[in-house]
Amino acid sequence: RLLLTAERTALNLLSRMSGVATHTRAWADALAGTKATVLDTRKTTPGLRSLEKYAVRAGGGTNKRLGLYDVAMIKDNHKFAAGGVPAAYRRVREAFPDVPVQVEVDTVAEAVEAVEAGADFLLLDNMTPAQLREVVAQVGDRAELEATGGLTLPVAAEYGATGVDYLSVGALTHSSPILDIALDLRTE
Repeated sequence: RLLLTAERTALNLLSRMSGVATHTRAWADALAGTKATVLDTRKTTPGLRSLEKYAVRAGGGTNKRLGLYDVAMIKDNHKFAAGGVPAAYRRVREAFPDVPVQVEVDTVAEAVEAVEAGADFLLLDNMTPAQLREVVAQVGDRAELEATGGLTLPVAAEYGATGVDYLSVGALTHSSPILDIALDLRTE
C-alpha cells in the first residue's frame, strides 16, 4: 500500500529529474572539445530548484546561481537608471563589495566598457557567434564570459567554439522532456 501510494509522486520526480539530467548531458556532449560549460538558470519549477539543479550537475552541467542573493546582476534597466555600465557597476560594488557582479551586455563595445569598469563576469546576451568571438578577442581572460539567449542544441558546438566560458540554457530546467520511467510490481 505504501509503495503504491507514493508511486506516482516518486515516478514523476524521478522522470522529471532524469529528463533534466539527460538533456543536460546532451548539451555537455555537444560542448565537448570546447572550453565552454553548460549552465542552468534560475528558471526552475517552484519547490524543485534544489532537485533540478542537482539533476543539471548529474548530467554534466554547472549551476549558475541559486537565487538573487548570490550574484548581483546588472541588466539593461539598471544600466539605464544608473546612467551607463560604469556607473551601475560602481553603485553595486559600493553597496555590496563582497557579492560577485555579472554585467549583461548586448554589444562588443559594451563588453569592453564593462570590463574596463571592473566587471569580471559578463553575460553576453543574444550575440551571434561572430560577436562572441570578437568579445573573446577584445576581453581575453579579463572576465568570465557567458553566452545566453536563443541557444539551441543544434548550434551549441558552434557557440562553444567561440571561446566563451559558459552557455546559459534556461531550457535545461524549464523545457527538458521527461524520461519515461515506470514501476511494475512482480511476484518474484
